[in-house]
Amino acid sequence: MADILPDVLAPGLALVFCGTAASRISARERAYYANPSNAFWRSLHACGFTPRLFSPQEFRKLLPLGLGLTDLAKAAVGNDGELRRADYHPLTLRTKIQHYQPRIVAFTSKTAWRAWADARPSQAVDYGWQAPTLGRTRFFVLPSPSGAARRYWDSTPWQALAAAYQELRAG
Repeated sequence: MADILPDVLAPGLALVFCGTAASRISARERAYYANPSNAFWRSLHACGFTPRLFSPQEFRKLLPLGLGLTDLAKAAVGNDGELRRADYHPLTLRTKIQHYQPRIVAFTSKTAWRAWADARPSQAVDYGWQAPTLGRTRFFVLPSPSGAARRYWDSTPWQALAAAYQELRAG
């Protein structure tokens, strides 16, 4: 099955955001984080990742900023609760990371991190930096920007990641 959304990847990116899968709205719009209730694009701008508020349809314009996008379930559509374990492809993501070697991969939910780390759904995960690395790539877990996860929203980890991103871009 074909990818629902194309990867936005290139060698040596500062930061790649990795979600679980395209939502129904994102699949229909053919754009990452396209649901108006999703805080992804607003958070990118508010935290200083982007110089202005981008629309979801401008997702390819992140590359010149050293930013990339991908998902763990490239051929699936739906909210996290609708996805099956078989929909996730952590080995494919590992191959992409090894090939492109971004400095940071930020998972846009604890669910995405657990799928990548092959962790149990009940396993505790803290937001922020994670201990494992893959080559030079470090990992970060963010609160989900999805409107469905609004009760867990906290911009503090997004701001911490933005500070690390700005350091990479400056240095």
